[in-house]
Amino acid sequence: MDSSTSSILQTYNKQVGLKFQLYNSLFTALPFHRVERTGVLLSIFHLHCEEGFAKNQSPVDIINTFFRQHTSDRNEQEQLDLLFRFVQYAERQVVLFDALEDAAFRDIHDMHGTGTLKHLQSEVLHDRSQEQLAKKLEDFSVRLVLTAHPTQFYPSEVLVIINDLAKAIINDNTDLVNTYLQQLGKTPFFKNQKPTPYDEATNLIWYLENVFYFAAGHILSYLKDQFPHEVYGRNPLVRFGFWPGGDRDGNPFVKADTTLKVAKALQGAIIKSYYTDVRKLKRRLTFKGVAHVIQSLEEKLYKHLFLPDYQNGLSKGEIIQALEEIRHTLIEQHNGLFQNMVENLLSKVELFGLFFASLDIRQDSSVHAELLETLVAQTDVLPGHFPQLSEQEKIAALLKIQSTVDPATLDNELFRDTLTSMAVMKTIQQQNGEEGCHRYIISHTTSALDVMSVYGLLLISGWQREEMKVDIVPLFETIDDLRNAGDVMKALYENEDYRKHLERRNNTQTIMLGFSDGTKDGGYLMANWSIYKAKEALSQLSKQYEVQVIFFDGRGGPPARGGGRTHQFYASMGQNIANKEIQLTIQGQTISSNFGTIDAAQFNIEQLMHAGISNALTTTRANTMTAEEEALLQRLANESYDAYNTLKNLPNFLEYLNSVSPLRYYGEANIGSRPSKRKPGKLNLNDLRAVPYVGSWSQLKQNLPGYYGVGTAFQKLEAAGQWEALQQLYQRSLFFKTLMDNCEMAMSKCFFPLTAFLADHPQYGDLWKMFYEEFERTHAYILRLSDTQSLMEDKPVNRLSIQMRQRIELPLLTIQQYALTKIREMDEQGMDTPQKKVFEKLVVRCSFGIINAERNSA
Repeated sequence: MDSSTSSILQTYNKQVGLKFQLYNSLFTALPFHRVERTGVLLSIFHLHCEEGFAKNQSPVDIINTFFRQHTSDRNEQEQLDLLFRFVQYAERQVVLFDALEDAAFRDIHDMHGTGTLKHLQSEVLHDRSQEQLAKKLEDFSVRLVLTAHPTQFYPSEVLVIINDLAKAIINDNTDLVNTYLQQLGKTPFFKNQKPTPYDEATNLIWYLENVFYFAAGHILSYLKDQFPHEVYGRNPLVRFGFWPGGDRDGNPFVKADTTLKVAKALQGAIIKSYYTDVRKLKRRLTFKGVAHVIQSLEEKLYKHLFLPDYQNGLSKGEIIQALEEIRHTLIEQHNGLFQNMVENLLSKVELFGLFFASLDIRQDSSVHAELLETLVAQTDVLPGHFPQLSEQEKIAALLKIQSTVDPATLDNELFRDTLTSMAVMKTIQQQNGEEGCHRYIISHTTSALDVMSVYGLLLISGWQREEMKVDIVPLFETIDDLRNAGDVMKALYENEDYRKHLERRNNTQTIMLGFSDGTKDGGYLMANWSIYKAKEALSQLSKQYEVQVIFFDGRGGPPARGGGRTHQFYASMGQNIANKEIQLTIQGQTISSNFGTIDAAQFNIEQLMHAGISNALTTTRANTMTAEEEALLQRLANESYDAYNTLKNLPNFLEYLNSVSPLRYYGEANIGSRPSKRKPGKLNLNDLRAVPYVGSWSQLKQNLPGYYGVGTAFQKLEAAGQWEALQQLYQRSLFFKTLMDNCEMAMSKCFFPLTAFLADHPQYGDLWKMFYEEFERTHAYILRLSDTQSLMEDKPVNRLSIQMRQRIELPLLTIQQYALTKIREMDEQGMDTPQKKVFEKLVVRCSFGIINAERNSA
């Protein structure tokens, strides 16, 4: 371990580990019933759990012996009351730990080190690559799309407390820390009702206002200051997208009026942010030639915010014109005094406009197909024999559409909303600007017809061909869809009408690729490799047809959903993959854990920007794999896919997950507005959402989607004499190494002793043994490959964080498995008693602390 890493570890132990012990003592003052006794007993219970699992005891045995040996609670009600108090206490310990890590972020991360813009500056000066940088920055950007995926188990009130608590810790204000901990004790974690889509939107707008607005401003100001000749024009180097209120895929609660309401809220939030900044500027710009201009701008912003009749009385151009006039006067007459403040606000206005974040619309391809069938039956907008036509004939018919349909004439509410949402995009563009809502994403795209169906429906909704300011974005998710993506896009590129549409859209095609459903469908290795290969093929195809392709990655928090060390993936893309922009979703828990503070957001956005820009500063990318290396990875992915496919097709695979994990209780957590399944009915893998699927494996501490099949694949290739080639691939390919790094992260969060009792279960024993054997196999091979003694050995701070979090969550994991076992026993006996409801509530309550402790587990 080098001295720098050792120093950071010491800082982490001091700022997080030691302070956790110190502030943890304040919990005894929390406003809980018998809180001091709870805290003492929880410490004893934690040690009892560690000793019990070391002796191969089951959670039921551990809890039963704990009550016999350490408490006087004898009846079941008293015992359950104590377990619920343990949960309340522990989940607030997680909050304290989160706040401590947030407070220490700047001290445990090198804010000017590798992967930052300061590092980029050094590289550019060293390599004299200013010309290449200027060319790259002409149209490069990082686009973070905030989504409403139900992975955020903290209620918004608690997230605000974490933010304030971190600030108090930074300032060493113990009295304030104590006050916030007391507030935390009185603030419920569980909501009795699901949030509405608008609630989800307002929760995420808080991050736009309080974090991203400032982080993006700092980044843009730094770039313009350090690279004044390379950063020019008005290309927004950082962009933000927004799904709450626009993503209606499988969410029946998102309506067209919701979309309009969210768009209005986004505009109100950015105008309020400008207004606050202008008022600060007004305090400084008190001299001749600028005071009256800033006063006038303040009045216009105020009217736009608070006078409804003035809503259309302000434009982005007006704000920019006023600020540029002020800047010019400052330079000409006042020696540039406070020019930097004006420049900072000007950068923000150029970036955020009147929209703050671009609202994406998303719907499933099957809904569009059913809507078209309804339109055939109820209108004459399409020929009556449309359902019998071939795919090419259907596309031809869609391109001949000349008339519109009033959505109000349709009986089906879903179809009315689908058509209305397309018309609503035009309304939002008129109010917020074109960037306010210009993308329509099609989930489960399998054919060119899926894309052209949306094109036809846009015409039916009232868009004119020449004025259709909409980017149609196909989303490819399953392994088969990813393999067929090239054929789909080739058919679109060769369609004359669609090519004309692309030409009107700057000859640019955005393609979305889904990591979550890909992993659920094909396993970890195959999903990631299939997306890599799809990007390669689509890059070559788009170049052939002279179309600029942009890839939009649908990523979640954990490695199994495309998360983990995301910036390394983008840095590892070879020269065969287009990298005009980096676009990715950031969801729920990832937003608060990776972008929850201004420091964290700025650091992680810089990491992504550096990954995208640095590759363009050299003529060849060292990370491009050879044909032989790609063939080797393909073999590895194939073997892994076969192993995972065999597993997921076992008759009791999903039944195991549904029975021994909290899967069936995800909907009762009330953390998101959308259902946990796309369609009602019997549980099946296709309709099961990736979030509850991956999150349930995480709470089992088995994390199966993050590694299953990898060990088997290594074993097969070693037997074929390929081990040395795999070692060389690991040393040479950053992409392959990043895959393995993320695999290590997933495995580091496993704890099989929690469920070891299932090895003897008559129904699930064989399955559990399969999981455990594959874990051990993968674990052994990864250590051999990396030449290390333990997982994540090269990332000691991250490893220590995981270990400390696992200690906090151990009592919660034990209690949850105890409750699930009790529920299974009752189910086997056909019992449906009030006591079962109590155990079910205990399962759900444990989920909050467990998921929050993991930070990127769902």
